Amino acid sequence: MKPIVVTPGDPAGIGPEIVARAFAEAPEVMRGCFVVGNMAVMRRAAGFLPGLMLPVVELESVGEEPPPRSLPVLTAVDMAEPWIVPGRVDARAGAFAGQCVQWAARAALVGDVSAIVTAPLHKEALHAAGYPYPGHTELLQAEAAAHAGLAIEQMPVRMMLANAQLRTVLVSIHCSLREAIDAVRFEPVWQTVQITRNALTRLLGREPRIALAGLNPHAGEGGLMGREEIEVLEPVVRAAQDQGWAVTGPLAPDTVFMRARKGEFDVVVAMYHDQGLIPVKYLGVDEGVNVTLGLPLVRTSPDHGTAFDIAGRGIASPASLIQAVRMAKTLVSA
Repeated sequence: MKPIVVTPGDPAGIGPEIVARAFAEAPEVMRGCFVVGNMAVMRRAAGFLPGLMLPVVELESVGEEPPPRSLPVLTAVDMAEPWIVPGRVDARAGAFAGQCVQWAARAALVGDVSAIVTAPLHKEALHAAGYPYPGHTELLQAEAAAHAGLAIEQMPVRMMLANAQLRTVLVSIHCSLREAIDAVRFEPVWQTVQITRNALTRLLGREPRIALAGLNPHAGEGGLMGREEIEVLEPVVRAAQDQGWAVTGPLAPDTVFMRARKGEFDVVVAMYHDQGLIPVKYLGVDEGVNVTLGLPLVRTSPDHGTAFDIAGRGIASPASLIQAVRMAKTLVSA
């Protein structure tokens, strides 16, 4: 298997230090991985972790075999000094994080690496650096579309959040709630079901059981609380069932996630960002993994942000990042 590249995320956040801790605390999981970025950033991150006995080694190429129990770094972004102040939004940090993701995406798209695992970036810093994308998902979508010679609209992607108890896929991602409600139309929902079904079939090796969450309270209560279920979601479910897919819904959003957690469904398609993310994160941020579906590459990430409030203190948990690496390896071998 080709190596997995880990991007360190925003250097003002916890990304670099949780990457360093992951290599120190889970060496078997991190075997076959390397960090793309900058030696100064990763040495500083290792310095935040008291008692960390882990040499930071510089790789000359992607295929180079690093020494055992080390933190291998391939320099891709020039930076003479790790000048970023922890916990502060900085356009330079956004630029660094964005460039690392772009390098990783391009390496994955040409087959130099088998997967990408991304530590969290800061959306405000990314925007301050001039990137027009609200997050990793859209940046990777743009890179993949450009590589394929397609318009970005021709490469639809979706976000899946998963832990040991629950998986959820979102119809819309980083947009306002008003825009998300407007996005509950047949084509975006149908596209989400297709992408979800294709990805989960590969992952599980069987037909996945997909639940469609309603948009409105009580899934609209027969139209009394909104007609999106009748006019949009029920036709999507019928179209999926006509294909022989195991799709159920629309179901009341206040109970469907509980039913999935108990094993009735393999995944819930949620209508908007917070509808899907709150249940997963409530079950434990440290265990959640973000997976981008629809890309011609494997990308996973921790299910948390940059945590500026604790950056540089050496106390951030690498658990979600380690889970993201495990998930990436599973997806690569699926």
